[in-house]
Amino acid sequence: MNRRDFLYAATVAANAPIRADSPLVVPVHRVTDSRIRATPQQLRNFWWTIWPEAVRDFSRCGIQLQCTDERGEIRLSPASKPVILGLRRGVVNLVITDHISMEWDKARALAGITGFHAGYCVCAVALRYAHGHQIPFLSVNTCVHELLHALLQDIFVNRPSWYQTAGRESRIDWYATHLWLFGEGGAIRQSAHACLTRLRSAASET
Repeated sequence: MNRRDFLYAATVAANAPIRADSPLVVPVHRVTDSRIRATPQQLRNFWWTIWPEAVRDFSRCGIQLQCTDERGEIRLSPASKPVILGLRRGVVNLVITDHISMEWDKARALAGITGFHAGYCVCAVALRYAHGHQIPFLSVNTCVHELLHALLQDIFVNRPSWYQTAGRESRIDWYATHLWLFGEGGAIRQSAHACLTRLRSAASET
């Protein structure tokens, strides 16, 4: 995609109509790490740029992010595994912190990570590295990327191989780019409905 094509796509995206049908409500429980060490600029960037951008993108394809907020905490167990306080079952938990735990990050300086943690759906976002949309198909909004991992049901795949992981990342960035530039998200909406059903079912069994 050259510069002219990108600018044209961005113009089309900005003028694309909002879906008129009833929105699919996705409950997102935002948990802010009480130990977070983020600069004022990082906090402003998240709350005034990254998060509003994610809300806009999902709303354009008929998905409404219904948020609740809680002050939580990320601790380390004796085995150095993260213990997250403040999570809720049956919803998507968005954990806001300054960096991803070494147990998950493996020294890769990740902007975010998503998975099933102790029976909870968790999307963790590191404000130190998080960003909004930058380059189509390569560098997309961190919140959109991580929420798509959950809504497209990657969280239900146990121990994916390295090539499956690489393929999932490319797939997520493809969906995120089409959501960003064109408001395309019919498949996302359908998968999100199935994801919520599975999350609620798992919560009722605990």
